[in-house]
Amino acid sequence: MESRTNIMRIDIITVLPELLQSPFEVSILKRAIEKGLVEVHTHNLRDYSTNNYKQIDDYQFGGGAGMVMMIEPIDKCITDLKAERDYDEVIYMTPDGKTFNQHTANELSLKGNIIILCGHYKGVDQRVRDHFITREISVGDFVLSGGELAAALVCDAIIRLIPGVLGNETSALTDSFQDNLLAPPIYTRPAEYKGWTVPEILTSGNTGKIEEWREDQAYKRTKERRPDLLE
Repeated sequence: MESRTNIMRIDIITVLPELLQSPFEVSILKRAIEKGLVEVHTHNLRDYSTNNYKQIDDYQFGGGAGMVMMIEPIDKCITDLKAERDYDEVIYMTPDGKTFNQHTANELSLKGNIIILCGHYKGVDQRVRDHFITREISVGDFVLSGGELAAALVCDAIIRLIPGVLGNETSALTDSFQDNLLAPPIYTRPAEYKGWTVPEILTSGNTGKIEEWREDQAYKRTKERRPDLLE
């Protein structure tokens, strides 16, 4: 097995690898990959099918609408990946998983190698979840056509936290939810536009007072919009 390096590696198992091309080909994620701070690899599950039709789904036992992702192709793909390196997590993207949040993003950003399995159809054979998956993640109480967009969202939230990815590394530390608070209001030039002015405190140059104002505004905004975060 390869020894673990400081570079995070994310392997995404998907039925639709084309859906995962553009998120990693622009902006911050592209630069992170080009800098060698993270590797992202997609794996087409159909390449691990056991028949000539590239079938990866079948009818569910007991009857019912919708197809189920088969265990064998998933097993083959995960087993092949694990034969090459160790993985800290094997994540399954599913609507009935634990809701993804900033705390989870922080935790996962410290990992080395991660596999993300994108759900599709009605989901995966339960035996996959029982024997291969270490963590199940949902991005909200709604259902998507597949787990690809959810996986891209999770990757974005994780990768931007890796040291060196953002130009100013303190930027991520002041994001919403980092201290269980929403971010305070932010402004940029001009200081006045159509009679709408920036709060004077922000142009005062008094760093201490500015930070105090931001903390107060963050608390007020959180209490108004997300009081659950203060419980």
